[in-house]
Amino acid sequence: MPNSQTAVVIEDDPDIRDLIDQVLEQAGFTVFAAGSGPEGIELVDQHGPVVTTLDVSLPGMDGFETARRIRASSSTYIVMLTARAEEIDTLQGLQAGADDYMTKPFRPRELRARIEAMLRRPRVGGGAQTAASPAVTADDDPDWLEHRGLRLHPDMHIASADGEDLDLTRSEFDILHDLMSAGRRVVGKEDLALMLRGDRTAGVGYVSEHDVRAIEVHVANLRRKLGESAMQPRWIETVRGVGYRLAL
Repeated sequence: MPNSQTAVVIEDDPDIRDLIDQVLEQAGFTVFAAGSGPEGIELVDQHGPVVTTLDVSLPGMDGFETARRIRASSSTYIVMLTARAEEIDTLQGLQAGADDYMTKPFRPRELRARIEAMLRRPRVGGGAQTAASPAVTADDDPDWLEHRGLRLHPDMHIASADGEDLDLTRSEFDILHDLMSAGRRVVGKEDLALMLRGDRTAGVGYVSEHDVRAIEVHVANLRRKLGESAMQPRWIETVRGVGYRLAL
């Protein structure tokens, strides 16, 4: 389980690293900082942070590869920071397992707000099911959600398709949970974006094109892990111009 009071900052620029450190400490976190990808991965493994900020342009191992390696063993929220604003970088960051993506220069208040919004999302578990996980079936526990061989347990943070465990990021898991909970009701991309930001319950919130595109990337990654095509969906159907729903 991630430590809810711990954060890791991976940034090679000492001034920016100190700034992020101050922002997170003011938000109540115990912060551990690193100037390179390998050092950051080691800190994540040691301290189990609930959130990790990660610079893209790190020396040696870049932020994308660092994110992939962190995601292989940790469910920490990853916020990627970069001076490059091209859409391809955003997509690459989300595909590597990032939960959010901000361009430099950023406002400290916005960084803190985004992190606090992510932490408002309900979390009771993390990581994929392991061999030591209890063998719980739908008959034993009514909290399981099921649809055509797709199964998800929100509290245990477990998802599987046709009996095979799914290795999902936090954002992918939350999107899948939202869609399975809605059944055949269409869930809009903007609504999913607000959910990921923790703003849905407030009933207000601005959703940018960047937010919508991020949802599309998360769903594309989810479909890839499910092994299905958007053209012939088994589980997630696109409702053009609106959002997504479970396929019949």
